[in-house]
Amino acid sequence: MSITAQLRASARLPGGVALINGAPFERTAALAPCALLRNGHELEVHALEDLFAGESAPSAVFPLPWPSWDRGVDSVSPDGSFAVFSGQRAVRAVSASGETLWEHRHGCWGSLLGHPHTGDDQQVCDGLEHGSCRISDDGRLVWAHVALGSDKAVRQEAWLVLDARDGHELARLALDSAAAGSHQLAHPDGRHMGLCIGLGQDGILLHWARWDGEKLTAWDVNEDMDRILADVHEAHPGFLTIQHYGSDLRLHALDGTVLAEAEPSAPESENGADSTDGYEEDDLYWDYFAGFVDAGTVIASTVESADGSDRARHWLLDAATLRLRGPVGYPTGPNQGYARALGDGTWITYDERDQTLRRWAEAPGTEDGA
Repeated sequence: MSITAQLRASARLPGGVALINGAPFERTAALAPCALLRNGHELEVHALEDLFAGESAPSAVFPLPWPSWDRGVDSVSPDGSFAVFSGQRAVRAVSASGETLWEHRHGCWGSLLGHPHTGDDQQVCDGLEHGSCRISDDGRLVWAHVALGSDKAVRQEAWLVLDARDGHELARLALDSAAAGSHQLAHPDGRHMGLCIGLGQDGILLHWARWDGEKLTAWDVNEDMDRILADVHEAHPGFLTIQHYGSDLRLHALDGTVLAEAEPSAPESENGADSTDGYEEDDLYWDYFAGFVDAGTVIASTVESADGSDRARHWLLDAATLRLRGPVGYPTGPNQGYARALGDGTWITYDERDQTLRRWAEAPGTEDGA
């Protein structure tokens, strides 16, 4: 039987589907979650508590330094005073007024190696490849995945640690990658940063690192080259990953050791038996998004493999063992979209029909099998 979801709050947010599909979540100075949304030529920062309290205006707005560049993963400082943008040829820090605070130039992410550039900063070269950046939760560092110069045969890449005050380089890790794109997650312990690099059909690379003020210590979790970095939580020293094609979900220690694993399960029919009518369990796979609802619960979904049917499911799992507790039942009916965990006991979904973001929690008194 399903686990009942209780609606906690809702808010109309045009374009909010990007929050469910991977737009960055970061922490404010008060450790409250905020979401970053690109809207036209601006980056909007929405404090989720304010949004669900009825405040539709963003808490901060930053002009995009390269309006024609719509790739890269950007970041905003915990106090909201500046944003750092991952461009095609530079990482740039910008104040809310649009003033450039500093810029760290790097090689071009363009797909054609060794191509010439004009002096126009707004030029966008061919290619969809991009890097990412992430400001540390204390606001002191910027971690940036960048392209370096090429030898006209191979593009080189690196993971940089920059001083957030002026952008100067503190350390770098040379990467053996040919990225299609990347994203980063800051571990709530305040010391570790994770970097997930998508290589297209060639797989995924996953790195962890820490900077102690003098030394960069880094290691990779690339034995299979097929693990997507999904989420972290302050109550767990490690992290959550999803296999590239969704075959399993894993909980790891920070060194990469696998602590628990879960494969997707077939939905149950009304009488409690596995339903295989037109829905073979071998056809199921996890979606790209999963996360910690709280210290004890993980949410994951099998929406894509349901192929738009009403059998699309969100699932709650035990966070320590990844034991499947059961599918989520919503009072609004079967949910066809993804779910995004917030780590505080709630998760969000988005309904594109009415452009509404909804915040959910497990209903009180819900028990396994209830």
